[in-house]
Amino acid sequence: MSANTQIENSIELPDAPAIPGIRFRRYRGEVDLPAMLEVVIAGTEMDGTERSDTLEDMTKNYSNLKNCDPYRDMLLVEVNGELVGYNRVLWEVELDGTRIYLHFGFLKPEWRGKGIGTALLRWAESHLREIAADHPETGPRVLDSWTLEQQTHLVGLLEKEGYEPVRYGYYMLRPDLENIPDLPMPEGLEVRPVEKEHLRTIWDAEIEAFRDHWGATDPQDGDFDRWLLESSFQPDLWQVAWDGDQVAGMVRTFINKEENERYGRKRGYTEYISTRRPWRKRGLARALMARSMQLQKELGMIETALGVDAQNPSGALQIYESMGFRAYKKEMQYRKTL
Repeated sequence: MSANTQIENSIELPDAPAIPGIRFRRYRGEVDLPAMLEVVIAGTEMDGTERSDTLEDMTKNYSNLKNCDPYRDMLLVEVNGELVGYNRVLWEVELDGTRIYLHFGFLKPEWRGKGIGTALLRWAESHLREIAADHPETGPRVLDSWTLEQQTHLVGLLEKEGYEPVRYGYYMLRPDLENIPDLPMPEGLEVRPVEKEHLRTIWDAEIEAFRDHWGATDPQDGDFDRWLLESSFQPDLWQVAWDGDQVAGMVRTFINKEENERYGRKRGYTEYISTRRPWRKRGLARALMARSMQLQKELGMIETALGVDAQNPSGALQIYESMGFRAYKKEMQYRKTL
């Protein structure tokens, strides 16, 4: 890369720390992805994030972003030519009209505590304000970021910058797949293998079921196609309950093979659990979870996990605890008025 090109891609920040060789610059395309992946993986052990991202995952993700132009909405930081961190922003509109301006980032552990994270966060806020300036002011507008409780460096940074926790979630684990309860399906419902022609119906049913949940948004153009590309899209493992031609509820089971290899375990995921309103309070979710766990056991898994909104209005946390899951990690959502 020529010196002129480097200058054009560079971004001067008023809050940049005085570190020799530091440079903030824009995203250059897929050529940056391998180094970005190294940054993500570098902090997993310290942060307890248990990530197993692959270059294929990142390439697929960055070619299908929503409400985010990576060439405009990302900031990368190098020290002496080595990529050490990056930040990305995006936005969405919740069903009640609240506009959410999200930011997140990654920084190699050895470069934390030197002011780089603060500079990245303040750039993200400034850039999100520019984006928000072009949006209608029709409802509340907030800056938003997520972190795990044990990511104390990030918790401290967000709180120092005026963010407050507004929501909590748990990662839950069932450490074995023994003594899975034998729970019958509610009368009139049956589980059918997922066929290609079912996918849009299943998608629509899940969107409807989750409209009651915190942070729900209306689907946008391209969301269905992005859903088909997710690494957790493993329809052969799904448990989908039908009432005639209506989807009543589902558990979209998946197994992350790369994660299992990285951490030397045999874990499945009893995830994306949803029940549409007319079929709630009939034991459907628990019956589908039992089927999902039994399938995971047959496939050689020895434990299963899921994530839950701790304040879910349908009592999901209690349901999951009744099925043998226990919280082992806490996630926090921080917000600040824009």
